[in-house]
Amino acid sequence: MGIVKISDVMHENLRVAGHALSRSINAQAEHWMRVGMLAELHPHLNHQEISQLLIQAELAGGLDVAMAASGQLGKPRDASSGKH
Repeated sequence: MGIVKISDVMHENLRVAGHALSRSINAQAEHWMRVGMLAELHPHLNHQEISQLLIQAELAGGLDVAMAASGQLGKPRDASSGKH
């Protein structure tokens, strides 16, 4: 975990969006970062498809950049090795 410096305007945007969506400021920031990461890695996908990838990643044990970049989202991990 670390500290990320953001502008006051972005902090306010996070506060408003997080409140509207029942998320903490940190949870809203992490959500936007995940969506943005997937949008950059998969520019052909729309928001609905990115949301589906986020759900698949959660079911597979969480989202990491290696999984997202390699197309491994949604494939169950081997429970003994922690790998796909």
